[in-house]
Formats: sequence, structure tokens, C-alpha cells
Amino acid sequence: MYQSVRTTLVAVTVLLLTAPALRAQMQIPVADDALLELTGRLHSQFEASSVEGAGSNFFTRRARITVELSVNELFSAKIQPEYSGGGTTLKDAWVRFNLDPSFRISFGQLKRAFDLIDLDSSTDLSTIERDGGIEGFDTCSGVGGICSYSRFTNKLAYGERDQGVLVEVGQGPLRFLGTITNGNGTNRDDDNEGKSFAGRLEVDALDEVTVAGGFSTHDYDLNDETEQGVAWNLDLKVGDWRDGLHVEAGVITGDNWLVSESTTFFAWHATGTYYFPLDTDAPIVGWEPLLRLSQGDPDTDIDADGGFLFTPGAMVYIAGKNKFGFNLDVYSPETGSTEYSFKFQSFLYF
Repeated sequence: MYQSVRTTLVAVTVLLLTAPALRAQMQIPVADDALLELTGRLHSQFEASSVEGAGSNFFTRRARITVELSVNELFSAKIQPEYSGGGTTLKDAWVRFNLDPSFRISFGQLKRAFDLIDLDSSTDLSTIERDGGIEGFDTCSGVGGICSYSRFTNKLAYGERDQGVLVEVGQGPLRFLGTITNGNGTNRDDDNEGKSFAGRLEVDALDEVTVAGGFSTHDYDLNDETEQGVAWNLDLKVGDWRDGLHVEAGVITGDNWLVSESTTFFAWHATGTYYFPLDTDAPIVGWEPLLRLSQGDPDTDIDADGGFLFTPGAMVYIAGKNKFGFNLDVYSPETGSTEYSFKFQSFLYF
């Protein structure tokens, strides 16, 4: 197993280091109108936590090789394995029926149609960790870690990847996404009689301003019965990546079923960045300061059990999505002392 992983990593590293020379070979005709596209990413991170005993760590946050196949106008597919956390797993694995430019159906392992931050690619994000987690800090009721927006969507299984079907309707200023999934997450079979549902409606309200709202359910077992947790969200997107001002904000509320079937959580977040382009003849093409604010309450019936996340940081762009940057995640719980985590990460993409 170790030898296999090591061999894979060596091959990935060689491919990534030679990516500029291989760029013309990334799209490969395979048969008739079929086209095979190969892309990849390598995100290497250093984290240092203020929590006593947590220390610091260098590690591979994610290494992926993505294979996308376009058979023809009707049929396409994607396979994306990932190495992280000392092991290899499968992230995306789906086939898509492109029935019309405004009507697509995908089947397999894919992201639930719910939250904007989850739907964002890790190659675009300016925050290094979606949930701003701090190593060694584990106090948020039910979900653990810190009480941040993305912590709830991920640990309560309202967002992230799952196995099922995705329907996408619309191509213009009004779009709908809906998923029906097992509810057990990646690479797991369904283990109960229920299914999880999610739906998201996006509206381009103004030029470069998108407003969206949605719901997500998660089926879980309680006392030999299948129950459903439900969450609702609203989010806002202004601007786009690597193009001046970019803002993403959202609110979410719903059932914190990991505490009890009657517990309600609430959270909000806002992230703002501004991309400054530099001389394109220089090795660095731009830089981007960022600020994230997020607050979460795991149980709205209990006082002083949540906390506030504050993240200043910056990204430095080398070319396209190739960049490096830092975040300082500072978390102040309503009860207890403030802790922080310094994160530095390099983003390699081809």
C-alpha cells in the first residue's frame, strides 16, 4: 500500500513539475468526436495552531488528477481521485447527459446542490480552509471543531459530495439545481430507507450580482427509525474570481441533528477579496487581500455556546490558478479563550 501511494505521488509530482511543457497535450482526441481532458492540482500546506499540544504541521492538503471525457454533445463524464490525509479516495465520479444546453442530468458521486461555498472549487477559493478549522480546538456542539458556517454544512451532511443524481435546469439569469442522494457521503453505500434531497435556485439580479437560496435534507437513523434533518440557506455573490472585487456571503439555519432532533443551529459568513493585477511580464501577475467573517450558534435555545471566526489573509498569483497565500484564522468562542491558526498553502494547477 505504502509503495503504491509513494509511486503515485512521484508520478504526480513529475507530471505537475512538467505541466507547462505538457499543456498542449492535456486535451487528447480518443475516438470520433470524443475528447479526453487531463487536469490536476497539488495543494501543500503548513499549519501552526495556538492550541496547547497541537503544534505545527507540513502536509499535502490535496493532490488530484482529474480526467474528463466528452464522448459527444450528449454524453460526458468525470473521474477525480484524491490523495490527502495519508490516504487515497475518490472525489468526483459521474456521467452527464447533456440533453439541452439548459437541461443536464448527472449521475454518480457529485456535490449536493445546496451551498455556494461547497460548490466553489478549491482551485478558486481564497480562503485556505472553508471552515477555518483550528487544530486541537473541538468545542462546537454536535459538529465539533469551531462553530463556523461551513462546519455546519459539512458535518451535518447538508453540503459536500454524495452519491446520487443532479439535475441542472436553466442557462441564463435563472437557474435551478437539484440533487437526490444516498445521504452517507463519498464512497459509501446507503444504509437506511431514506434519501437526502437538496435544491438551489440562482438568480442573476444585477450585473455581476447573483442571489440564491435553497434547502437540503439529510436522512439519519434515530431509535431504529429514519428521520430527516432540514436546513435552509440564502447566499449572495458579487463579482468573480481574479477580477477586482469579489464578495460571497450567506446565512443558514436548520436542524443540528447530531445534538438532537429538536435542536436548531444558525450561522452566517461573509468573505471579501480584491484582486490587483500586476505587470504580466513579471513572474507574479497579481495579488489579493482577503477578509472572512463567520459566526455560528449550534443551539439557538442555549446562550453563549457559539463563536466568531475572523480571517485576514492574502493570495499571490503566479499564473492563472497557480498561487500561494496565507490565512490567519482567529476564533473567539462565546465561552473560553480565543485561539488561532496560521496557514500557508501553495496552489499548483494545470
